[in-house]
Amino acid sequence: MASICLLVGLLVGYLARGSAGVATTSQVQPPAPVASAQQHMPSLEDMKHMADKQAEPLLTKVQSDPDNADLLNQIGNIYRASHQFQTAASYYNRSLQANPKNVGARTDLASCLYYQGDVEGAIAQLEKSLTYDPKHAGTLLNLGLIRWKGKNDAAGAISAWEMLLKYHPDYENKETVEELIADVKNQLAVKPSR
Repeated sequence: MASICLLVGLLVGYLARGSAGVATTSQVQPPAPVASAQQHMPSLEDMKHMADKQAEPLLTKVQSDPDNADLLNQIGNIYRASHQFQTAASYYNRSLQANPKNVGARTDLASCLYYQGDVEGAIAQLEKSLTYDPKHAGTLLNLGLIRWKGKNDAAGAISAWEMLLKYHPDYENKETVEELIADVKNQLAVKPSR
């Protein structure tokens, strides 16, 4: 059971990471923790303040170039990294209006929607992403996770993950995905009958 929790934790971390590594998104450093004598975790309000400060130069640039999809995506990444999912989603939406085929931004939008409780919206964004790139690894991984955790759709999750491994047999987290598939299949086999 502990290994299942660890695996889910690692994959949920990936879900929050979204399109990191996608060529169209720049790498965004998460906000630095607030320094204090007690070294406490920053509150969401602290994180919002840090994200606002980090995004400030990009927000200035976007004023003169409001349809710059990459710039809007970068701003979304800053707010997503600081758990400001609603704000991040608004920038991803604007980015996607300028460039609807950006599967990285669409996958990031889906993770924001999921964390806001909009499971259906998240799945719709991931399925739309697959219309542009049916083999996108991040999209397939996240689709499986959201179907499993958000919809309790074990069969849908397994299907997405098996597709991921089919298209990417050398996937960097292949063993983790295989373990997830096995764990979900085991859970299906052990379900109590009614």
